[in-house]
Amino acid sequence: MRQAFSLAVLTFLASGAHAGDIGPDCTLGGIKLHGKVKVVDSFPDLKVQVVDSFPDLKVQRVTSFPDACGKWELVGSFPDFTIQYVESFPDLKISFVDSFPGVP
Repeated sequence: MRQAFSLAVLTFLASGAHAGDIGPDCTLGGIKLHGKVKVVDSFPDLKVQVVDSFPDLKVQRVTSFPDACGKWELVGSFPDFTIQYVESFPDLKISFVDSFPGVP
């Protein structure tokens, strides 16, 4: 019993933040999933995969007031967090929408 519990704890700790672990306050790994976002080629805060179905987060691109879950304003400087687009092993799977952003 003790070994099974230890194994479960180690598995949980080793898993870290991965797709689908969005908190009730719309955060992933301590990063609020709204605000000003900069796309980078290396050393991102989050690795993001754009998908057509079953996203972890629906994202609406806005030009001002990115103050709700899933509203992202793409900027060139002074971001709240950075992302890198990837094809595999994402931290977060997103789909772009025109309305109703947030956790599906």
